[in-house]
Amino acid sequence: MLKSRIQDAMKAAMKGGDKPRLGVVRLIMAAIKQREVDERIELNDEQVLAALDKMVKQRRDSVTQYEQAGRTELADQEKYEIGVIQEFLPEALGEAEIAALIDEAVAATGAASMQDMGKVMGILKPKLQGRADMGAVSAQVKQRLG
Repeated sequence: MLKSRIQDAMKAAMKGGDKPRLGVVRLIMAAIKQREVDERIELNDEQVLAALDKMVKQRRDSVTQYEQAGRTELADQEKYEIGVIQEFLPEALGEAEIAALIDEAVAATGAASMQDMGKVMGILKPKLQGRADMGAVSAQVKQRLG
């Protein structure tokens, strides 16, 4: 379903003549197709979300590097791409919702120290995939367990 939404967005961008948006949507389709060819499978929505999440993470890293190098035009392009990709991700969770899910996962696993972080993240990742920055979530879990 998500993949067809992305294909529809690509058609709409073509018809509307929105070349910057079309380029980003084509990048998304290429990433999905690449995984499908490499793994010889048809990606489901969860796997497409994982691919989109990875693309956003890569672009956030690029923005940081471009800004440190003083390349604002490249950072702006990456930010634009993040915006387009995020249109296909589910709505981001707020801080309070993330904190509640972390508390729930800590309680469910009985986590008491940093050694239990893997168990907590194992429960959180499927719930938060595409809805939160997993790096920030990881930092919050470390703080909670540390």
